[in-house]
Amino acid sequence: MGATVKVDKNNFQADVLNAKEPVVVDFWAEWCGPCKMIAPALEDIALELGSKVKIAKLNIDENPELAAQFGVRSIPTLMIFKGGEVADMKVGAAPKTALSHWINGSLA
Repeated sequence: MGATVKVDKNNFQADVLNAKEPVVVDFWAEWCGPCKMIAPALEDIALELGSKVKIAKLNIDENPELAAQFGVRSIPTLMIFKGGEVADMKVGAAPKTALSHWINGSLA
């Protein structure tokens, strides 16, 4: 198992909205090339940051209602949840350094 966790409509409330730590949710799909491009970077960041942040992946094809609820129009879309609220959002693929900087900045 990787460092990222899979979330769906069944565990989103518990694993994202009720999480004690900040949670980065990666809204992605199997057919999305850029989503696959950033996946290894997100795995690395999850390992590097450990318990400071949770990185979760949500497949929008399997969970269209959650994608709609959070207004996801293009993927990859990354959202940082803190205390059950969206604290920040990034749309589109980015290099690992940029993703890491963005996530670390949100933890400060």
